[in-house]
Amino acid sequence: MGAHEFEPATRIKRLPPYLFGELNALRHAKRQQGIDIIDLGMGNPTDPAPKVVVDKLCEAAHDPRNHRYSTSRGLLNLRRDFARKYESKWGVTLDPQREVIACLGSKEGLSHLCLGMLGPGDTVVVGDPAFPIHVYGPALAGANVISVSLGNDVAFLERIAYVMGHLYPRPKLILLNYPNNPTGMTVDAAFFDEVVSVAECYGAHVIHDFAYAESCFDGYQAPSFLAARGAKELGVEFATLSKQYNMAGWRIGFCAGNAQMIEALATVKGYYDYGIFQPIQIASIIAMRQCAEDVRQQALCYQARRDVVLEGCRRLGWAARTPRAGIFVWARVADSHLRDQGTIDFCLRMMDEAEVALAPGRGFGENGEGHVRIALVENEKRLRQAIRQLDRALNRQPRAKTTSSPTADPSTTGSTAPDMD
Repeated sequence: MGAHEFEPATRIKRLPPYLFGELNALRHAKRQQGIDIIDLGMGNPTDPAPKVVVDKLCEAAHDPRNHRYSTSRGLLNLRRDFARKYESKWGVTLDPQREVIACLGSKEGLSHLCLGMLGPGDTVVVGDPAFPIHVYGPALAGANVISVSLGNDVAFLERIAYVMGHLYPRPKLILLNYPNNPTGMTVDAAFFDEVVSVAECYGAHVIHDFAYAESCFDGYQAPSFLAARGAKELGVEFATLSKQYNMAGWRIGFCAGNAQMIEALATVKGYYDYGIFQPIQIASIIAMRQCAEDVRQQALCYQARRDVVLEGCRRLGWAARTPRAGIFVWARVADSHLRDQGTIDFCLRMMDEAEVALAPGRGFGENGEGHVRIALVENEKRLRQAIRQLDRALNRQPRAKTTSSPTADPSTTGSTAPDMD
């Protein structure tokens, strides 16, 4: 008898091919061949977590009491410290019992909240370009996703309001992300007041992904959605320790805000998991209590790397806005460099010809085409090397013949493009 053919669930078949898969496979294959690919494609920090946090993790891991199942909501003391942080930094009062839950990073929490809120027939409004889970989290829950051209102004909210007013049934959820991944777009506090007004007008709820809350530059302070008047009545905010504390692989994040939405997430998580490894939760308490200066220094580090990449983009002739926050530069690739290719094929070519991995803008939505996302995760020396290698590949500079010969100065080639504010 032949094997029965496997038929995946409809929700899986609804997903398009993962646009980053081919890039990831090529990068892995080249590294297996010993090729040093400079990876600026994934926002995966290379800097270490604070020593005091690592030390606390080790100490807690030696206690056998912490080897047992934890709680899916997260330790109460962890949620209390998160609430204290929000009160201190953003002036937001949170009940750690009812309005805060710990997650395995924001990606898991957002996906499970979609399962708790959405189903077939429901609709979510999302900006384009968008971080993939903001589109596919709702899709996996069976909901429809309506994409509108991303913005950070009244015109963007008017586009959302138009969709809300012209669809029936009305969209159930608005999903936002500022500082934005991939574009680095930011907002000021008044923007969220208008978001609440739109949501109230059309009976929608709001999810705000605040993953880059403290990776801010040039004196900018990212506002919390929850600080807006009435925000907790209709929405939640996801925050994470991944980027600002260099704890991406620790998978520790939070969802805070509307108690009913938190309860929906808690219900789903109660069926799916037994919580985060307890030593990670204990160490995360120390991070929030003792590592404010580490967070500030890390932001300064990202700011310096941002400036290196922006200068590199100018030399390449790529137009790039100056982001006020996040860990990415969003750059428009020169048409002469694309050679009529889409950005996915372009990034595959750069992996081959420049040995640099970039994230193709098309992977974040139709409006991302023509752009690449450059992650600020390598040190300044490696970032400069990546720019030199891109410059050499794109402008066909010959490699230096001997190790004693200096590498060609990338400032002598390519056109320049001003920053776009």
